[in-house]
Amino acid sequence: MRTLSLSMLLLALCVPHAASADTVDELLEQYRAEGAGEFSAEAGQRLWHAQHSHGTAPNSRSCVSCHTSDPHSIGEHVRTGKSIKPMARSMNFERYTEQEKVEKWFKRNCKWTLGRECSAQEKGDLLVFLRSH
Repeated sequence: MRTLSLSMLLLALCVPHAASADTVDELLEQYRAEGAGEFSAEAGQRLWHAQHSHGTAPNSRSCVSCHTSDPHSIGEHVRTGKSIKPMARSMNFERYTEQEKVEKWFKRNCKWTLGRECSAQEKGDLLVFLRSH
């Protein structure tokens, strides 16, 4: 009985990783179909750290403004002070498990940070970068 419980626990811990890997792969395939090229973790990392200024923002912004430079860390929204769970799947098993949720947050955060929606290439590069954590 104890072996079965341990096996079930291990399976439960692995399922979120499998689901998120499938979701990320499906999203990357979708972005390729939208015209994106080869994805790059390095390009994603540059975008993650890049400062952006736009008409609706009084100060420059970047992904790290709220999410920190380390995707393993808990972030904090600069305006609301609300805590943000880590972006790394290894620290937050719920990340990247639902395509609709990923797209919702890309749309909202890209507009807030960049002043526009992210391109398919940018979203793919960011996902590849974040998946590497």
